[in-house]
Amino acid sequence: MAEGVDTPDRRGRTGLDRAGRDLTGNPRVRVRDVEVVSSNWYVTRRTTFDFQHSDGTWSVQERETYDRGNGACILLYNRSARTVLLTRQFRFPAYVNGHPDGELIEVAAGLLDEDDAETAIRREAQEETGLEVGDVERVFDAFMSPGSVTEVLHFFAAPYERSIGERAGLVDEGEDIEILELAFDDALTRIGGDIIDAKTIMLLQWAALRGPFSQRGA
Repeated sequence: MAEGVDTPDRRGRTGLDRAGRDLTGNPRVRVRDVEVVSSNWYVTRRTTFDFQHSDGTWSVQERETYDRGNGACILLYNRSARTVLLTRQFRFPAYVNGHPDGELIEVAAGLLDEDDAETAIRREAQEETGLEVGDVERVFDAFMSPGSVTEVLHFFAAPYERSIGERAGLVDEGEDIEILELAFDDALTRIGGDIIDAKTIMLLQWAALRGPFSQRGA
């Protein structure tokens, strides 16, 4: 009996080994087997499949996928003041992989859980910045690490009037988030310095090229 397969895991889930078995969109891929490696909170699977190469030959391949669900992120901006509202919080994976202190500057973001993307990002923006977000713009969607992580991240942007605090986050989830209001031009110059979070870089560059701080958006 395997947890998350035959018996419920800690989140009450079963049948986690069914993901991917019924895929038919790519005739060059035939899934043979799916094994649940871990389902402590998120799910790691090992999938064995046949893959047809461009020369017509087939090979058996194996991949592990990490399924944490899909997420959303949002750039909060004030066009007239030319500022953006970002956060700084501790990220252990970055810390253990060489970041000096693990404190990353980011846009507000979070997992969808059971919500649609727009509902989720309104929730996350409020939790991480204290702001009630009004109208939001859906910017684009992206796979952030498609070699191993299944997550699709939904990117949003929305205006804000003013920051209403210095710290936020859900204490019962261990969050301790610093709210940063930065001049947009300053934020751009910090890309590659202390702004090294991919989703944040993507939204800042979008804002400069096509969004509220571009010539088109001005």
